[in-house]
Amino acid sequence: MENFDQNLVIGIDVGGQTTKCGIVDTRGTVVSQTVIRTDNHDNVEPYIAELAEALKKLIAEADAEGKIRGIGVGAPNANYYTGDIENAVNLSWGRSGAIHFAELLKEAMGGIPVTLTNDANAAAMGEMTYGAARGMKNFIMITLGTGVGSGIVVNGEMVYGHDGFAGELGHTTLVRNNGRLCNCGKNGCLEAYCSAIGIARTAREWLDMTDKPSLLRRLDKITAKDIYEAAKEGDEIALKLFDYTGTLLGMAFADFIEFSSPEAIVLFGGMAKSKEFLTEPIEKAMNANVLPLWRGKVKLVYSSLKESDAAILGASALAW
Repeated sequence: MENFDQNLVIGIDVGGQTTKCGIVDTRGTVVSQTVIRTDNHDNVEPYIAELAEALKKLIAEADAEGKIRGIGVGAPNANYYTGDIENAVNLSWGRSGAIHFAELLKEAMGGIPVTLTNDANAAAMGEMTYGAARGMKNFIMITLGTGVGSGIVVNGEMVYGHDGFAGELGHTTLVRNNGRLCNCGKNGCLEAYCSAIGIARTAREWLDMTDKPSLLRRLDKITAKDIYEAAKEGDEIALKLFDYTGTLLGMAFADFIEFSSPEAIVLFGGMAKSKEFLTEPIEKAMNANVLPLWRGKVKLVYSSLKESDAAILGASALAW
């Protein structure tokens, strides 16, 4: 029998540096949240202990004892089927083998159910439950941040594949010959060109190849945010960087559309904030490279969730 007092869930977003946690109500409001460091520990056990302590404190402060229905977690290399995090190179305690994360956290939290998924899948769940994809049954979520993540929804359900790891569209091969080395070990991945790190790398290469003036030349270390700020100032190289990156994304999206026929592609993450420079080249390349069957039919939309809450909301959607 359903316990109607349990009308709250916890959403946890595990990042390489920080772990964001929040208590979420049925309306999708983050009623209370906290942050701990992810990278303070080399082993998972002390990290889980610190996380559980922070969660218990959060529950007590929100007067939510006995009201938590479940805990949803979004994390790199997380497997929805097993509840494990496997070979997560960006987590100081998760770099080798399988960590039984859901099981460990459930035990530390006194038996509250824990559901785990890949961080990009969690973002897709959040958009479908609370955001820009509400009411959509077929869409692809693309997260443009340090990497390029993705979550694929078909017929209203996340696509997990036979092993729980489906949806690594950032590691589809964009450049077949002499492609850049990606952090995953492959060459030519979409992520190596169209992530925040990828566009910064393109910027450095282009500046070395030309003498054209640019605001970016005065910077020792170029970031995607720097390129965005320069583009807003009308910097020619910065504007061309977004045009090039958007074109590559659009070409890749054309292939993704032909795979699952989505109603929309939803963009989220730090790079998605540059939408005034990315939208036109993405849509142009997407429609130039897709079969006429889908030309002009697939919407390009941007996350409607507040960035500070989005990761928590996405993870919390798992727990309902």
